[in-house]
Amino acid sequence: MRMTRAARLTASQPDQAQSLRNLSANDPVKVIAVASGKGGVGKTNVSINLALALAEAGKRVMILDADMGLANVDVLLGISPMYNLSHVLNGDCSLDDVIVTGPRGVQIIPAASGVRRMAGLGAQEVAGLVTGFNEIGHGVDVLIVDMPAGIAETVTTLSRACNEVLVVVCDEPASITDAYALIKVLNRDFGIRRFRVLANMAHSQREGAELFAKLSLVANRFLDVSLEYVGSIPNDEYVRKSVQKQKAVMEAYPGSRSSRAFKKLGESVDKWPVAEYPQGHLQFFFERLIAGRSDRTEAIA
Repeated sequence: MRMTRAARLTASQPDQAQSLRNLSANDPVKVIAVASGKGGVGKTNVSINLALALAEAGKRVMILDADMGLANVDVLLGISPMYNLSHVLNGDCSLDDVIVTGPRGVQIIPAASGVRRMAGLGAQEVAGLVTGFNEIGHGVDVLIVDMPAGIAETVTTLSRACNEVLVVVCDEPASITDAYALIKVLNRDFGIRRFRVLANMAHSQREGAELFAKLSLVANRFLDVSLEYVGSIPNDEYVRKSVQKQKAVMEAYPGSRSSRAFKKLGESVDKWPVAEYPQGHLQFFFERLIAGRSDRTEAIA
């Protein structure tokens, strides 16, 4: 008798414990969620160029495109992967088959674009991905999780699983308001207390600092949080030009103001500690990912 998709994935769950034990044997991995309250603030560009900056510093970097239904990391880099996460869930390939290599050796796990069901994965399907991660034989120092914008369940679940949350904002009222809403939900509902804040598309360093001051003033008044300003990325025409070329600005225009700022950001991120946060291991990343979904298990025929 043919097994349903849910039954197949459930049958694989005993292997997850061994998968997690194997992952924990690796060196600690710095897992960074790059998030934003609203779209259009350049979050994915930040994820990509931060990854390149870290790779330039000698780190082994992987980007997980977590915008499951509207993925665009591969689009911004001009990459046309044969497979994405939707193919893994369909059983067409393994997770290892999905990984593609981008500029400077950055590894990329592409999600799907325009696949509606990918935007609302069930617990059993996520569990299947967990087991699949044990197949990856690639060493990673930093995993950058490029989040979808907003406060959907995917964002809150994955943010809880990461050991750093980098919130990207720009100088627009809606960006500041929505960034505060994101921080509020993650803090009050899920207990996340520390956030790093990056001002993007800033017209000056002063503007970036003032933007952070606005957000920090409100957050510190009403929330139990610690916000740390990590600097700004300038409003640079070369970023727009690089997007048109489907390349990262650090690759297309390495001498530009924005590329220098991303390099500085990478140097800062490289100094963020890992060991003091137990969820720094990929073991805890995926273990907590499953825990966040366990109370919403649904059968998938």
